[in-house]
Amino acid sequence: MSGHSKWATTKHKKAVIDAKRGKLFAKLIKNIEVAARTGGADIDGNPTLFDAIQKAKKSSVPNKNIDSAVKRGGGLEAGGVDYETIMYEGYGPNGVAVLIECLTDNRNRAASDVRVAMTRNGGSMADPGSVSYLFNRKGVVVVPKGELSEDDVLGAVLDAGAEEVNDLGDSFEVLSEATDLVAVRTALQDAGIDYDSADANFVPTMQVELDEEGARKIFKLIDALEDSDDVQNVFANFDVSDEVMEKVDA
Repeated sequence: MSGHSKWATTKHKKAVIDAKRGKLFAKLIKNIEVAARTGGADIDGNPTLFDAIQKAKKSSVPNKNIDSAVKRGGGLEAGGVDYETIMYEGYGPNGVAVLIECLTDNRNRAASDVRVAMTRNGGSMADPGSVSYLFNRKGVVVVPKGELSEDDVLGAVLDAGAEEVNDLGDSFEVLSEATDLVAVRTALQDAGIDYDSADANFVPTMQVELDEEGARKIFKLIDALEDSDDVQNVFANFDVSDEVMEKVDA
């Protein structure tokens, strides 16, 4: 889920709870399988697969599960499923624009899950194209802060096509064109800088400022959407101040 950047940090903590439910593991495994099917099972020749595996390892997905997913996706092991990516668009409470990215083997089930989550949590579905124009596809790399300064990160990625580095509190977010994602990630590796995730995400061009009540409503909607096994990512164009975020966390 990507809206307010600080939410990415909260999301990280929430991912631990998701992992216990097995939801996160299943979604990460699905990502690996699709990446291997699309670009082949060779990690060196398939950067999308490399990033999907890195993300799974960071979330403590067992290696044997990762290996099996690569083999299934690459056709080296039976049992692979033919997933398709579907984007749904809608509006949440307070007019927040929402993009829902699904990876599914059952289009009808995915559509039903998304529609039910939206309508039960103050959202509404929108026609294709009516929301997506509010977002740009960007490369997003999240780097744990540790001892690093913003200048350390910027110096490593500037020549690789990075556009900006944002301070998220516990980590830095490096934004680039989606086509420069691999170059930016590689530049960090070459500089000996560890990263948590590298994804092509939808980043909003404008944001809706939310108060505490609005924030609670949008988080409730996002939780409901992400509860579906078919929903891989939710992107939304809201912004929440640190003060409001503290109240919501409390």
